[in-house]
Amino acid sequence: MTVLDVLIEDDRWRAQDLTGLADRAAAATFEVLGLDGDYFEMAILACDDARIAVLNTDFRDKPQPTNVLSWPSVDRSPETAGAPPDAPDSAQAAELGDIAIAYDTCLREATEAGKPMADHVTHLLVHGILHLLGYDHVRDLDATLMERLEVEILGKLGLPDPY
Repeated sequence: MTVLDVLIEDDRWRAQDLTGLADRAAAATFEVLGLDGDYFEMAILACDDARIAVLNTDFRDKPQPTNVLSWPSVDRSPETAGAPPDAPDSAQAAELGDIAIAYDTCLREATEAGKPMADHVTHLLVHGILHLLGYDHVRDLDATLMERLEVEILGKLGLPDPY
């Protein structure tokens, strides 16, 4: 099983079973990608909008809160748009990187979309894990690939297409 280090800064996350949601999201993501998740590690910071706004400012020069941020330990992004990124080597343990997720923004987005919070958080965790694995959505072809994978992974979890 993937090693997850979950740091809960905002106690409201405790009611969401974030560790359980992250375990399920990671397992489904690795299964769809054909990776053995037993060899991977990642850290998740469960915070609020104030904290993620500081991180978003510091790392992306965007002084506002966002739902999820990710910091891959290795840049696996492909040079060719729409191509899959280089897979991490599952023959040895690999630290994939870090994810931060903001309670306030997640709750607001889930409420506005009429979705259960757990479903929305699961989608955002899958999204963040895909970023750690080198997937992105800046270029159109990359976005198409990433969104297709998100839909497939969420489908494995019994969740509807978020798009």
